[in-house]
Amino acid sequence: MSIEERDQLIRSICQQVADGTLGMPDAIRRLRVEVTGLNQARFPKMCKISMRALNHLEYGDGNPTLKTLESGVKVFGMRISLPMVS
Repeated sequence: MSIEERDQLIRSICQQVADGTLGMPDAIRRLRVEVTGLNQARFPKMCKISMRALNHLEYGDGNPTLKTLESGVKVFGMRISLPMVS
């Protein structure tokens, strides 16, 4: 995958999350699989989170901290933010 294709895929996933058509668990799983190609054993090491934390993120269970969420997306140059609502 080229850098441009990778960037477009990341942007597409972000937009789907922003639109509400893709949940955070599926977004993190897609980023892990489609962008990095890493399995569940290697990806948490890259993000500096535990395997258990990754499972919680990808399956949408538990109550992850903002720090854990940030760690899961930071490797893609992303940040967790809340949109302003008027």
